[in-house]
Amino acid sequence: MTTPVQRAAARWCLVQGWAPLAEAALPDGSRADILALKPDGGFIIIEAKSGPRDFTTDQKWPGYRAWCDALFFAVDMDFPRDLLPEDTGLLVTDGPDATMLREPPAHPLAPARRRALLLRFAQGSARRLAVLQDPEGNAALAAALRSD
Repeated sequence: MTTPVQRAAARWCLVQGWAPLAEAALPDGSRADILALKPDGGFIIIEAKSGPRDFTTDQKWPGYRAWCDALFFAVDMDFPRDLLPEDTGLLVTDGPDATMLREPPAHPLAPARRRALLLRFAQGSARRLAVLQDPEGNAALAAALRSD
């Protein structure tokens, strides 16, 4: 489910010239709110937080660093920013708009991990596009797979 914060962050990615993929499955089984591919082949993960409780109860986000070159948090204007770690980027959203308040430090991926992530990104994106282009075919496939 895409939240307003996530949508604003994805729009911000598009303005930067990045390709955002929402709810992207990562090789370790976790799911990034946004995995964005930059034109230079770099990967950014943006973790969208709806409020302080969402942040304090989520223990998964530190593992996301292993799957990106830089990590951002995206929060709305009312989020208490002092809760967020200083060693991440920060996007603050206001309705459909987002503004970067802090650059994330870089931690480059190893080439083999980057290649694996690039393949997963491409396959996931292509599957989503195929479903959008043929929703009836996707429904028929899903029904056939359930009956097996």
